[in-house]
Amino acid sequence: MAGKDYYQILGVNRNAAEKEIKQAYRRLARKYHPDLNPGDKSAEAKFKEINAAYEVLSDTEKRRKYDQFGDQWQYAEQFAQSGGREKVRWDFNRGGTTFEYDNLSDFSDIFSDLFRDFDTGSRARRQPQRGQDTDYPIEVSLEEAHHGSKRVIQLQTVEPCAACGGTGRVGNRVCTICNGAGGRVSSKRLEVKIPAGVKDGSRIRIAGEGRSNRAGGSKGNLYLVVKVLPHQLFERKGHDLYTEVSVPLVIAMLGGEARLPTLNGNLILKIPPETQNDRVFRLTGKGMPRLGNTKYGDMFAKVKVVLPTNLTEEEKQLFGKLRSLRPT
Repeated sequence: MAGKDYYQILGVNRNAAEKEIKQAYRRLARKYHPDLNPGDKSAEAKFKEINAAYEVLSDTEKRRKYDQFGDQWQYAEQFAQSGGREKVRWDFNRGGTTFEYDNLSDFSDIFSDLFRDFDTGSRARRQPQRGQDTDYPIEVSLEEAHHGSKRVIQLQTVEPCAACGGTGRVGNRVCTICNGAGGRVSSKRLEVKIPAGVKDGSRIRIAGEGRSNRAGGSKGNLYLVVKVLPHQLFERKGHDLYTEVSVPLVIAMLGGEARLPTLNGNLILKIPPETQNDRVFRLTGKGMPRLGNTKYGDMFAKVKVVLPTNLTEEEKQLFGKLRSLRPT
């Protein structure tokens, strides 16, 4: 298998069960999470790699395609379509004018072009059509969706052979130009920009990087279809983020401060006295940016009171005194 081995990245066998994959992901995500490794670029890169592997192997359909095509599994449908689509080419040489049709749906165009030229006596060449637009799935972390980022992607396209029209045969013989393959796969590295604020289903337009047209028209556009990966600490709902903040029992009762991670670093959250478990604090403007806008959503932090463990004898006595003062 060429490229990255997602099974090796998660440290599991190729026949690993879903539960085993999930456990491996959680263990590695906790180990390499950027909040636990501040300033460590290698840990950040490893964390992104782990998320990418889990996103594929945790999805039954994506995993099936990955097992068959490797890390080029996103192009499974394109390879299937390029190999199975029937193509018909019609050439009418009339006074130097050539018409080309690439599929059966163009039969009506054949006759409309012919009769239009017969009626007007024109020998004008049919205008080339623009190539097809192409979708390219891309996965981004919540951090990338928050701050924006740049990516280098590897585009792979199937270019039909001009001699056989992508069929692999000329008449009853194998096409000698493509040796029966019907075309060739070409690759291209392209740097793209992920704008801040993208969400699941966002489509980022890259002009002129879609499919080409053999008749000489301009290329179509490339659309990056965004999938935002799940995060260990935050849940995204629209432009808002939801998380939990751990508060020691003493701080919850007497008041104090608690550390709250955000996508822009840690904040110190002021905890008022007698704060109850599950209380929610709203932090205005600490959520996700709005795409194409300078405004941000909010963050909602739910309090999770942490009870003390391994009490000393003195602490036990103090809790005993508290129980006598506040009987249940």
